[in-house]
Amino acid sequence: MSNAVADLEATLQRTLGTTLIGMQPIVRALTVAVVARGHVLIQGAPGLGKTLLSKSLAAALGGTFKRIQGTADLMPADITGVHVYEGQPHGFVFHPGPLFADVLLFDEINRAGPKTQSALLEAMEERQVSVDRRVYALPAEFLVIATQNPREFEGTFPLPESQLDRFMLRLQIHYPERADELAVLARYGGVSSELQARSEDATALAAATSGSAAATAAAVPPALLAAARVLVDAVHVDPTVSSYILDLARASREHPQLALGLSTRAALALMRAARVAAALRDSTFVTPDDVKAVWRWAAPHRLVLSSEALLEGRDEQSIAERLLDEVAVPR
Repeated sequence: MSNAVADLEATLQRTLGTTLIGMQPIVRALTVAVVARGHVLIQGAPGLGKTLLSKSLAAALGGTFKRIQGTADLMPADITGVHVYEGQPHGFVFHPGPLFADVLLFDEINRAGPKTQSALLEAMEERQVSVDRRVYALPAEFLVIATQNPREFEGTFPLPESQLDRFMLRLQIHYPERADELAVLARYGGVSSELQARSEDATALAAATSGSAAATAAAVPPALLAAARVLVDAVHVDPTVSSYILDLARASREHPQLALGLSTRAALALMRAARVAAALRDSTFVTPDDVKAVWRWAAPHRLVLSSEALLEGRDEQSIAERLLDEVAVPR
């Protein structure tokens, strides 16, 4: 059966599928984040389409779009904006930074220094920015899509735990399957295709610079997104499922190989994502399987390994999977 959430995913799959190949599971995760109003962190090696994916999603959602390129010399004011003296009678006038957009693409976020990364904390959690003792509200649909290279790459800084916790989902992009990669080469490998791709990138860059909502037509009707959120709000979460989510969170906090487990914010994010997963399968209630379905996107990036686990070569993903096996599932 079809519903507003399933129709929204189908629209995104169809729209993003015109430029991206073999990313259907990633698009489903993006659907979860968009409906649940959660920010997304996309991780993977360079050259796998992280930026193209982010731009395509921003274009599909419409609204104002801004882009920030992470660099080591990027300062907080470059993101939030500054007050500039313009003489009488205006005096100091606030000039908003790129944070003031419906969709913000922060490309290679882990190339920005910790001080600059921390400038996002208030914006991502409270959807507002404080500059010179004044508070400015961000757009209601404010969404951060950040990309990062693997942490072992040259010139990167690890994201603070408090910022990682503000990303509802972290999506891992791997090298595509052979058939998908052949399709990419066939579609974009020719000279004419390359020139067309450059032209499309130039158009997207112009839209990002101007911040114009009219620069790109939204593929997702606002009414469809609103209907999807209303539907998800009606999805029931039984107390046994809430207890299961809390059991997972508490197990992560007590795990011997973790220095930091899931926060209360993480448990809430897991519940919100699970409700969207339930709606995607046209259910009116959440099951433990819905929690498991979004666990790999919502949990691992929030886990901080202990020093012993790092020495043993453990990783967050494997420990997150072990937690699913160790915590009893309610009947």
